Amino acid sequence: MVKLIVGSKGTGKTKQLIELVKQAVHDENGSVVCLEKDKNLTYDIPYAVRLIHAGDYGFGSAEFFKGFINGLHAANYDISHIFIANMFRLFDEPDMDKLAALLDELAAFGEKENIKFTISATADMTAVSDKIKKYC
Repeated sequence: MVKLIVGSKGTGKTKQLIELVKQAVHDENGSVVCLEKDKNLTYDIPYAVRLIHAGDYGFGSAEFFKGFINGLHAANYDISHIFIANMFRLFDEPDMDKLAALLDELAAFGEKENIKFTISATADMTAVSDKIKKYC
């Protein structure tokens, strides 16, 4: 399952993501992982969550990101939920078609491995393609 939280800057996406992370820690039995580009969520995310500063890894492409997610799962089969804060900022030049394909791949991977993905993204909802809107 992939759930996408889209909105323009200042609409409360991060606050909503933090609340969902806290709820997941309380409700789920598996490991919870949160990826963010910068170190903004360090004090907002519960200590039980594996917080990964994705900016340290320099994701240049969606393909690299997909490999990173596969590696996370290979290292920890108990992951039940992966949260990604402001996904579009993780890539050098976010291509909406490639990001739509990545979301499709994450959905298929999540279904196969029983992992939920909750992703926030800063974007104007009118500029987002239908391929991406289906996850909103």
